[in-house]
Amino acid sequence: QVQLVESGGGLVQAGGSLRLSCAASGITFSNYVMGWYRQAPGKQRELVASISSPGTRNYGDSAKGRFTISRDNAKNTVYLQMNSLKPEETAVYDCNAKSRLWSGTDYWGQGTQVTVSS
Repeated sequence: QVQLVESGGGLVQAGGSLRLSCAASGITFSNYVMGWYRQAPGKQRELVASISSPGTRNYGDSAKGRFTISRDNAKNTVYLQMNSLKPEETAVYDCNAKSRLWSGTDYWGQGTQVTVSS
């Protein structure tokens, strides 16, 4: 029933920008903290950014200053604006919804590939 549909990934040159979108359905969107994670081959999944419904944001160390997470509750969508992309940030980026009411309740999208060429 719950679906997180991601879009916006693709190939970009180093220094370029991409904007990822994640549209949620089947949940009361405002009750969820939304986040973006990424996982590169051979590496562990890491937090890129997250945002609560009131707008409190959290960024991973590498993302801070270059990436911006935002949400539009009317559209049930979370965005990740990525600027000044680096080749080492090539990874599968995945959208996450974490319940604010029920501990351990998480939903994930299928992931979208971001490739940054040198």
